[in-house]
Amino acid sequence: MPTSDVELVARLLRGHPRAFDEFFNEYYPKLYRFVKRRQPHDAAAAEDIAQATLCRALESLPGYRGEAALFTWLCTLCRREMSARWEETRQWRAAPRLAEDDPDVRAALESLLASEQSDPLRAADREQVRESILTALDYLPSPYGDILEWKYLRDMSMGDIAKRLGRSPKAVESLLTRARESFRETFALLSGDRAGETP
Repeated sequence: MPTSDVELVARLLRGHPRAFDEFFNEYYPKLYRFVKRRQPHDAAAAEDIAQATLCRALESLPGYRGEAALFTWLCTLCRREMSARWEETRQWRAAPRLAEDDPDVRAALESLLASEQSDPLRAADREQVRESILTALDYLPSPYGDILEWKYLRDMSMGDIAKRLGRSPKAVESLLTRARESFRETFALLSGDRAGETP
């Protein structure tokens, strides 16, 4: 159990305002990605569920025993929140609007399916790689996962990232280098490439 988790929870329980900022900045993006992977067609629901999980976590902090990493504990709460939302929407929404009902999305999915069926092993490998990448991002130290997402998934400029982090562009370049190295090691561990040969 990392000491930093225990310290952060203790500071949150004492009501330190900066502790809340650290908590939110560290775990909201991870929980959002966690939900989005499981509900890829509803970004608004992913945002709501991630926020609701953090609110539930703050209410439940006195019961946190530190037996698991804070992120693991949050993921458990997040799964419960997703389950509750699903039960709620299943009860009250008779005809859920599905993304695959959109003709353009359906055409894209059918095209994707046709190409995947020609090589199902490659498709399975690609999905495993994708899951390993997303998991690695979630478990990187802050702000490594965020800076990699901003740079390579959102295509933000170094200047924009520097502004967001309140650092100089040179410091951000150095941070990005360390983030890439940390990601490479984490990804190699997740993908079973212990020798670190993964590019």
